[in-house]
Amino acid sequence: MKSVAFAVATLALLFSQAVATADPVAPQPDSPCAPNYTDAMTLPSGATMPLVCQGGQWHAVTTPQPPSDVWLSYGPALALHGEGKRNPNLRSGQWTATPQDSSSQCRAQQSVVLSPGVVGEPQTAQGQPGLPLEVTVLPRLFDIALSGNCLWERND
Repeated sequence: MKSVAFAVATLALLFSQAVATADPVAPQPDSPCAPNYTDAMTLPSGATMPLVCQGGQWHAVTTPQPPSDVWLSYGPALALHGEGKRNPNLRSGQWTATPQDSSSQCRAQQSVVLSPGVVGEPQTAQGQPGLPLEVTVLPRLFDIALSGNCLWERND
């Protein structure tokens, strides 16, 4: 009887840990989005075009868009590019990443163009779980990876 109780307790502990660390559900076209995500964009894994939250739903973007000042990362790293490449996804400047739950940790890893054909070493900024992260997205940004369940907003 003790071994059965131990097995049940162990399974319950493992299940609760798995649920607590699970990534948020990935946004899908025509699925609902929260009001605070209005005009935010996100890029589901494997997608070539982003989704935008408008009218309470995620909509697929079908044409090239100007750089967005609001992005949602939700689990896997959101790989974007900046003004150091053609058709940037976001602009340089001051950004704030706000975790969408108390355990989320926002992280940005960015590389800039140093000279024609030369990209610098990645620079990383990482916040504390549940706390906002202030990030300067550097001029001549080549690429940036945003991660964590976080809402990223350009401040200026």
